[in-house]
Amino acid sequence: MLSIRAASPADVDIVTEIEAKCFPPAERASRERFVERLNAFSDCFLILMKDDRPVGLIDGMVTDNRTICDEMFADAKMHNPDGHWQSIFGLAVIPEEQHQGYASALMRAFIEKARQEGRDGVILTCKKHLIDFYSGFGFVNCGISKSTAAPSGTTWSSTSARRSAMTNNCLIALH
Repeated sequence: MLSIRAASPADVDIVTEIEAKCFPPAERASRERFVERLNAFSDCFLILMKDDRPVGLIDGMVTDNRTICDEMFADAKMHNPDGHWQSIFGLAVIPEEQHQGYASALMRAFIEKARQEGRDGVILTCKKHLIDFYSGFGFVNCGISKSTAAPSGTTWSSTSARRSAMTNNCLIALH
């Protein structure tokens, strides 16, 4: 059985393990970074459970910035609980559970959470090969991220989903 639950600071090892299984070392957050983030905005983490086993997560801070800047990844204090935009720092499903619709379930839940909280939209960055995945939610590719946090040779696309579109589809403005 699948369920999605909110995270708490006690889940630091769970989110660190999921992240480590899903991202190369240069792209994943450290345990220390997750401690900081969970202490600052654990309400902005969702964990996907399958038969009481954590298999996926989605997380990100709330901000007034319309795009994600590199500093957000490093400084959890930039979280503004009253901000207009819900960011997504990571969407991850452990490899043995991928391609079963779990990432889509997490995306839908996070977008709905942002809508219910009255956010203006959702922002994220993604690699070029993932643009089609986000397009499945109605996202539109508009450009390349200005982020310099990506590993050498990696290009990130910056995206935003406007509140007016969050009911069914999301509009992504890539920079």
